[in-house]
Formats: sequence, structure tokens, C-alpha cells
Amino acid sequence: MNASAIPETDQFVVAALYKFVSLPNFEALKPQLEEVCLRNQIVGTLLLATEGINGTVSGPREGVVNLMQHLWAMSEFADLAPKYSIAPEQAFIRLKVKLKREIVTMGVNGIDPNRLVGRYVKPSEWNSLIQDPDTLVIDTRNNYEYAIGTFEGAVDPATTTFRQFPQWVEQNLKNLPDDRRPKKIAMFCTGGIRCEKATAYMLEQGFEEVYHLEGGILKYLEEVPEEQSLWKGECFVFDQRVSVKHGLQVGEYDLCHACRMPITEAEKQSDKYIQGVGCPHCYDALTEDQKQRFAERQKQIQLAKARNERHIGRKMPAKPADESALGAEV
Repeated sequence: MNASAIPETDQFVVAALYKFVSLPNFEALKPQLEEVCLRNQIVGTLLLATEGINGTVSGPREGVVNLMQHLWAMSEFADLAPKYSIAPEQAFIRLKVKLKREIVTMGVNGIDPNRLVGRYVKPSEWNSLIQDPDTLVIDTRNNYEYAIGTFEGAVDPATTTFRQFPQWVEQNLKNLPDDRRPKKIAMFCTGGIRCEKATAYMLEQGFEEVYHLEGGILKYLEEVPEEQSLWKGECFVFDQRVSVKHGLQVGEYDLCHACRMPITEAEKQSDKYIQGVGCPHCYDALTEDQKQRFAERQKQIQLAKARNERHIGRKMPAKPADESALGAEV
């Protein structure tokens, strides 16, 4: 791999990356990556486990180039191919390099995409697959991601974390009689990591013809012309941009920093929307104490902004219950 694919820009580059690969000594990578990232002004999250690496980071282009060259120099990551996009400011606030049991948390023992995985489908071939009447299309993301955009005809498992996906399969697909079982199953997610692991799980459950979108929604929105696209809406991303649309342009959604749900401009006109305090999704569920605390936090954010500083208490917009969606799922 080389740096030619990294966009030339004076803004910030966002790199979403993952790779399932055996890393028996993954703990030793943590201090290396922390040092390289800090030296190159890289922020974001990287997850390391015996099954591989997952993460999304942002920084100046030169810094991202240096980080990727460091990774490409390792045999395990020589073919690592991140998805790149551009952000007008740092997409994250701080750097976190974490050691985990799984780089995408399904919570089912023995599911190993390094051993068994579904068939990759390139974005250019995806439309044909999902328009096949024999194909069941499943969105493996969470309900708040599905709500702002998905592919035509995709099934929503209505999960709030990736851990719930196996239970949904158990209740809705596994025990179907043969004449009702889908002949083909096509799955997708933001960057490819959740649907890739989901294909390994589905094959373990006895489903035979299982596919997943290579590079995820991000690669599809980058490569498939909008006039040919079957994507409807925007794609939620786990950073300060909140969502992206075709061409990976920054989307129209904002974020409620109380519940961290994506919100529209119309929802911001509601009397239940108070910046930094609450929105129509959460306002009625907040206690008065929470509203007061959030209001004080927002006040401090505004004061920091007036001083041209960044308030570190403003967390990145990721749903706290599902770190499985970090990384290429950001």
C-alpha cells in the first residue's frame, strides 16, 4: 500500500480502518501506536485485540501518512486499506488506544472472520445483489443509524448494540423452515467490520450463501454515482461530523449532546430542543438535575469557545453502549 490514496488537502483527513488478522502480541502495539499518533497530532480511537485492529482517527494529512506508513511496515497490516474522507476540523477530541477482547463486540465465542467469512461484494456489484428477489438484505447497524439512512428494502433488526444481533437472528431467521429460509443473505454496515463479523456468525449458524458489502456504506457512497445509488438518506458516523452523504460530503444532521442522537434542523425547532441540554428524543426522560448539569456544561462549552478553546468535556458523538461501532464503523 502507499499514500497516494490519502486525499491531498489543507483540512483534516479522517481514516477509518480495520483488519481481522491474528495478533497474538497485540498488547505490544499499544505504546507504539500511541507514540506515533501523539507525535503526528492524530486523535481518535484505535482498538487492538487478538483478532485484529479497528479504529477511526483524524489529523493533518502528513500525520495520517506517517501513521499509515508505520502500520504498512508491519507484515500484518501491509495490505490495510482505510477509507479516507475530509473534515473541516479535527473529527475527535482526544486519542484512545485500547486493548479489547474483540475489535467488534459480538460477545459470541468462536466467531473468527480470520477462519470463516462471507463473500465480499464490491460497491459496483452491490446493487445487482440487493435487487435480486432471492436476497434478504440486512442492515447490521443500530436503530439510530438505520433511522437516518439505509438501502432500499433493507431489514432493520432494531438493535441498540451489535451484541443483540445474534439474538435477533435466533428469533427471526435461524428456525425458519427450509421453504422460507432466504436463499441469499446480504449484509452491510458503515465501514464493513460489523457485517464482516456477522457473515462469520451466519455461516456458523448454517446459512450457506452469505455476502457483505466490501468497504461498507462509506466505500459505496464514495464510489457509486448518486444517480445510480440505492442508498436513501445519510450515513451516521461516530465523529464530530455526525453524518455523511454521497461523495462522503459532510451531512445535514446535528447531534444532541445529551442523548447523542442525530437530529434534524426541524427537530431543533422543537420547544424540547435546548442546545446541549436535550432534544425531542430525550427531553421528557431527563431529570431536572440532569437538565441543570447539561445546561452548566453547555455554558462552559460556550465560554471556552469565546476564548477560542475547545471544551474537553464535550465527548465525541458515539453511543456509549456500543463501542463495537467504533473504528471503521465510526
